[in-house]
Order: sequence, then C-alpha cells, then structure tokens
Amino acid sequence: MLTTPVSTPIVQFEAVSKTYQIGLVTVPVLREVSFAIHAGEYVSIMGPSGCGKSTLLNLLGCLDRPSTGRYCLGGEDVSQLDDDALSTTRGTRLGFVFQSYNLIQQLTVVENIEVPLYYQGLPEHESRARSCRLAERVGLGHRLEHKPFELSGGQQQRVAIARALVNDPLIILADEPTGNLDSTSGAEILGLFDELHQQGKTLILVTHDPTVSRHARRTIRLHDGQVESDVRH
Repeated sequence: MLTTPVSTPIVQFEAVSKTYQIGLVTVPVLREVSFAIHAGEYVSIMGPSGCGKSTLLNLLGCLDRPSTGRYCLGGEDVSQLDDDALSTTRGTRLGFVFQSYNLIQQLTVVENIEVPLYYQGLPEHESRARSCRLAERVGLGHRLEHKPFELSGGQQQRVAIARALVNDPLIILADEPTGNLDSTSGAEILGLFDELHQQGKTLILVTHDPTVSRHARRTIRLHDGQVESDVRH
C-alpha cells in the first residue's frame, strides 16, 4: 500500500476530470483523477499513447483547467483561475522543460535563461547575475554568449533546465526531456535531474520510457484517463 507523507501536499488533484467537445460529441480524456504530490518528490507519469498524459501535464502546468474536480497548487485552488491569474501562476510557480527545448534562437544562453525574469520586474543586474549562476550550475558557465544553434542537444536541454529553475519554482514539469537526445546526453540530463531531486526540488516527469521513469522515486501510471497504479520505488 502507498504510504502518504505527513506534510501538506504541494499538488493535490481531487476527482479531476477533463472532457473536450468535438462538434456534438463529448470526449472524456481524464476521469476523476486523484493524487497528491509533496514537496521534494520525484514523480514520473507513464502510460500508453492516448491515456491522458499530455492532458494531465497541461492541467498540472496551468495551461488548461479541469472540467470538473479541484486542483490545488501550493495550497491554492487554481482550478477556476482566469487566464491572467493562470499566466501569473505559470510564470512564478512553475518551471517547464520540453522535449524540443523551446529556446529562442536569436538569444544567447544567458538571455534564454533570463526570459522568465523579464516579467518579474527584477533589476537587470540581478536578473543577469541569477542567470549566470544557473548557467554555471548546469555546466554551461563557459557558453554564456553562445546561441542555441551553437550547442549540442544535451547542452540546449541544460539551458532549458536552467531557465526552468530561474524563478525558483514550486515544481519542475518535464515533458519527455530526453526524447530528442542520444543515450549519452540523455543519461547526463537524467543525472542532472537526480541532482536537483537530491537538492530538494519537486520534479514531475512525463515519459513513455521505462528507463527514464526508473530515475523517479514514484510512478503514477495512467490507463484510459484513470490512475491505474501509484507506486513508490
């Protein structure tokens, strides 16, 4: 049986469902999904194509709202926030790492890391100093002025991870973060996630790859839009 930690959850899903209307047809994607994630956990979300992983990630990342149910993030019910409030939540409380990196090709490494801070009103010198420290942290202190096209895939993903960390988010959400990488670069990125977990960061990783999932300490498996299993390793 899954043992629940005593601390207050940082993520709480309560009977969350998501449906889409396609013409006259209602398509259920998630069906009364419930789980809690606590600060410092490293969780993978797995399941076959079409099981609802991407929809669940969009809800966790405040890119969409539940049709029914309740989602609390850091103790705040974000289920029915308006678009502006959701945007603020994404910018201040969440960090995203995507399979395709999503870097701005015209910007340098340090400028890409800074992007989330543009909306926070930080003084420029503070923003630059924080971004440089994070570049050092992910092993790119010597590539600050390089553009993404001058970097390997693994280095670009390191920039994306530094960018995800720059606002000191409650959660880092990673969507197939090694999907575009060779095995060596992928292992390096997973090693970096392991380090972040050891430093107390909360990580939620969506993947179809069991090798990637094994790095997490807990696996939530979806099937047909429902939680099929929830296991701590």
